Amino acid sequence: MITGAHVVMFSRNPDADRAFFRDVLRFPSVKAGDGWPIFALPPAEVGIHPTGEGGSHELYLMCDDIDATVKELAGRGVEFSRPVSDEGWGLVAWIRTPAGSELALYEPKHPTAAARRS
Repeated sequence: MITGAHVVMFSRNPDADRAFFRDVLRFPSVKAGDGWPIFALPPAEVGIHPTGEGGSHELYLMCDDIDATVKELAGRGVEFSRPVSDEGWGLVAWIRTPAGSELALYEPKHPTAAARRS
């Protein structure tokens, strides 16, 4: 039985990005091998999208109210590399991590599978 999913995020500055997840996003964690934190994520879902050759993966953090969440995170010093935009399927803003990666923050306009978990 599958009990969960583990996301791997590669970083040029893992210490800074780990501190960001811990101190700014305030995700709880446990210590793993070599003391590395493994962060708990909110309920998740996966969408499978078509692509040409090869593929890539993206991490989208979901929220119920993007304007309020952007305001709260900006108050904690989060840098947004792109402002909120309406993509049709949701409202999206892009967070820049301390190491320079981007994470999407989005307010879905569609039903979410994560909300259906019991």
